[in-house]
Amino acid sequence: MISEKPVRGSTQKPDHIFISIYDDPETTMAVTWRTDAKITDGYVEYWKENGEHKICRAETEIFESDIDISSMFWAHLHSLEPGTKYYYTCGHEIRSDIFSFKTQEKNATKFKFICVSDQQSGQPHDCPDYSPFNSFMKKLLAENPDTAFILTGGDNTDCGQHEVQWNGTFSGMTGFAESVPFMMSLGNHDNRGFKDYKNGTGRYYAEPASFFDRQFKGSYPFNGPEGWETESYAFDYGNVRFNILSINEPEKVRDWVLADHKNSDKAWKLGVYHFPICYSGVDCQNYDAYPVMREAFESFDIMFSGHEHNFSRSFPLKNEELFDRPSEGTVHYMLGNSDRNPAGSRTMSKVWHAAFFAHEEKLSMAAIVEVDGNKITLTSVREDGKIADYCVIDKEKDEIFPPAIAPVYGKTRALFKGMYPGLSIADTHSEKKDGVWCGPLGILISFIGGTVERTPGQCRMEIYSHSLTVTDGSNIAVTDRGHISLPIPVYTGARGQLYVPYDAVKAFDMRWAYAPRNNFISVEIESEAKPVPVQPPAECKTNKI
Repeated sequence: MISEKPVRGSTQKPDHIFISIYDDPETTMAVTWRTDAKITDGYVEYWKENGEHKICRAETEIFESDIDISSMFWAHLHSLEPGTKYYYTCGHEIRSDIFSFKTQEKNATKFKFICVSDQQSGQPHDCPDYSPFNSFMKKLLAENPDTAFILTGGDNTDCGQHEVQWNGTFSGMTGFAESVPFMMSLGNHDNRGFKDYKNGTGRYYAEPASFFDRQFKGSYPFNGPEGWETESYAFDYGNVRFNILSINEPEKVRDWVLADHKNSDKAWKLGVYHFPICYSGVDCQNYDAYPVMREAFESFDIMFSGHEHNFSRSFPLKNEELFDRPSEGTVHYMLGNSDRNPAGSRTMSKVWHAAFFAHEEKLSMAAIVEVDGNKITLTSVREDGKIADYCVIDKEKDEIFPPAIAPVYGKTRALFKGMYPGLSIADTHSEKKDGVWCGPLGILISFIGGTVERTPGQCRMEIYSHSLTVTDGSNIAVTDRGHISLPIPVYTGARGQLYVPYDAVKAFDMRWAYAPRNNFISVEIESEAKPVPVQPPAECKTNKI
């Protein structure tokens, strides 16, 4: 039983007010707000300049969180006129201030939106401060007053299963989200919670993200895969189809995307998925969705992501291969953080990056995206005004400017998490023997940080709590989980190294793939651990008197 209101708790005056696209943006708009649970009815009063005042009654539900009991309201304004500015106020007897918004121009093919990501703030713990994000967004919107809406890459809050965190998030949205549609995607922090929030113990991830879903069920289109609506939804704006993808149940999300795109005739398909496929962290991974959702991702022109608090833009990617032209694959665009949440020093450019910026300074970043018919211009800008990346994707010319050519290697390279081992493997390239790709696996494991013991005719490798021992001339390998058969025997290759079929990486729970166009082998693992070879401590010395 909640006996007293928390800091930033609900009152009888509407707060948490924001607008969003829930249907045709030419003729509709959703208004969301919150009050104390004592208020059980509400409506939006809206009008054009010098026009008739109209009333739209809101749907309402009780939202009982870990610290408060509130009423949530969703009003769906309809029969609006395209390209028209409207004024509105929301509430019941106690009203909000007057705000305004503008509907989409009719048959628009030219518009602008802003992408932000990972704006979460966990401090102070009991009253998170989102003022840097708020100031940054107001600055961007003042510089871009024609912004049609704001799209997030997820992690809108730090611990989304606790209302104290959402109260902080909405404090950061105040003053602009009431007038510019705020379209959220779900990040892992948005469905994170703690059994003991005060002490930060008992961490869990809610599936589905109940706090997110219950607060925004009437804010966004309810057209996602069954059971995952609100977390996944789709909407049109101008000549673009947008799909916001939940990070939960990837198989269902994949099927939903593919079916949705079959029914859309929009020129552009843009998506948001919080976890990046073309990541930049040295220890990150893409198993959360890849390869199970690969087919869905490949149906997009651009896939926006967040999670790493870092910026990068990929070459067009399809079926593990990297290309130059936008028609050949999907551009994966990883948004930098938008609330001074630097990624730290674990980021680096990878083989799949056409553009990369190590976002390690405490400066917010966002992407300004301008759609103009068959062209999309993306500009990632920091709060100090410096541009981290600028590019134009042109469908008609089938080119990306500035031009960047995806690598095509003369000799087959082996990469781990997109990184090239460099000098250690420079003249011991991978090769195909008897139709099987093989390489100096011991060198690769050493580069990653594993332990490698070489004895005459034999090599023992240990990493990620698993071991593999291979023997020259044998196709039987010994692992910590038993013997495995390799497709061909191990053999001595360049510089006397034992060449091992890449299928052997399965012993470490890794996967591998060959990219024919680019001529490299990519090895991946789900683990985000940072292996470091064990250094035995020095022997303890005692001084005898």
